[in-house]
Amino acid sequence: MHQLLVCISCHGGEPARTLIGRLAAALPGFSIGGVACMSGCTRPCALAFRADGKASYLFGDIDPAAPIDDIVAFARAYQAQPDGWITDARSLGRLRIGAIARIPVRPES
Repeated sequence: MHQLLVCISCHGGEPARTLIGRLAAALPGFSIGGVACMSGCTRPCALAFRADGKASYLFGDIDPAAPIDDIVAFARAYQAQPDGWITDARSLGRLRIGAIARIPVRPES
């Protein structure tokens, strides 16, 4: 299952909850929810993509009221990659300036 997590501490919570609703309607193949804090307080609103066996991504500086086109486009690209590794940053659109981290999959022990 692909997950998209949104920090609900940023922006007082309600705008982030509205964003979660908009994303859930646009991304039926994702489990989308809020988390209490992602420690991205200097770059609110933070969101993260993750899935088993895939790289994870963390973004900040997300405006909950802005169009979600770039988030949806990235989600679709992420979903399509077997390892989640996005090598072409053009699919990030406006998310490029908000990219904080790409976390590789932990190697098998």
